[in-house]
Amino acid sequence: MRIGLPKEIKTLENRVALVPSSVHELTRCGHEVFVETNAGLGIGISDAEYVAVGAKILPRAADVFSSASLIVKVKEPQPIECKMLTQDHTLFTYLHLAPDPQQAELLLASECCAIAYETVTDAYQGLPLLSPMSEVAGRMAIQAGAHCLEKPQGGSGVLLGGVPGVASAKVVILGGGVVGTNAIRMAIGQEAQVTVIDRSLKRLKELDLQFASRLSTLYATGHAIEKAVVNADLVIGAVLVPGAAAPRLVTREHLKKMRKGSVLVDVAIDQGGCFETSRPTTHAEPIYEEEGIIHYCVANMPGAVPRTAAFALNNATLPFVMDLANKGIKQALLEDPHLLNGLNVYRGHITYKAVAESLNKAYVPALEALCGFD
Repeated sequence: MRIGLPKEIKTLENRVALVPSSVHELTRCGHEVFVETNAGLGIGISDAEYVAVGAKILPRAADVFSSASLIVKVKEPQPIECKMLTQDHTLFTYLHLAPDPQQAELLLASECCAIAYETVTDAYQGLPLLSPMSEVAGRMAIQAGAHCLEKPQGGSGVLLGGVPGVASAKVVILGGGVVGTNAIRMAIGQEAQVTVIDRSLKRLKELDLQFASRLSTLYATGHAIEKAVVNADLVIGAVLVPGAAAPRLVTREHLKKMRKGSVLVDVAIDQGGCFETSRPTTHAEPIYEEEGIIHYCVANMPGAVPRTAAFALNNATLPFVMDLANKGIKQALLEDPHLLNGLNVYRGHITYKAVAESLNKAYVPALEALCGFD
């Protein structure tokens, strides 16, 4: 198969979807890999390193798209990239379509096959391609939040861990999944007062056993969320409904009751955000203020640590890329129901129910679309 690796063009996005070790696995199996020049430069990988493992370097993204049938990326395609896609392409990347109707319309118009990392599943009911970036984002959320609490950033001037004689910061984490668990670890490590809120009693029990007296747990009700949030110094939004838009759990009215200079970090922003006042930001301009509260809503948080993030992502995605290349797109999807769950768009149809519902579009089941439009 002919596989394309374009350079990421989202603002300050330096991750790369295929590192040289991944390319080596593909070329060793007889596949051709086309890499846009300087695709890996942001994480210290030169074109020469790709050439050494059998890749061919091309000067422009357009050349990569025209040379390859399987396009592997990290972030959702930008409009200029969507317009390079055709019905002969399969796109494998993070899509996050639910809050992004423009991207959805462009992918539908291209009639490509688009497989989303974030809805691929595993035998344990997990999201294996979302998990490594969720681990990174959860750990970064506390780091970013602590920085935003500093007075020069507009924060209230609170140190997460406090000092002897001065109380530590109150950190509230909405969601006890992969993002939330990693945020808990980091916040407890900095000696903050940490509360996690989740609607799964089973998950709260697991977290209670894992972190014991260092963590407070609350069942997710509107009253519990409001009470915890308005008294928090730092709130981490870590909720996820696979494929669908994130629920809005924190309202503008909540913000009005918080201490000025408190901080919200919305890790759910890729799926539309879980705070009413959230809007996507970039690493170039990561924060803004609403109602006196600092918001950090960077839509590609792991892009700030691209080398760690790229290698972690490759570890998870490579087996799926290998299957797509070795078996062919249709056969790989038909043989693996977990990969099939990643199919979001196919030949002009939305094939993931939660995405279709969020976008108010017609839904065609993935298997029906795959078998009915040849």
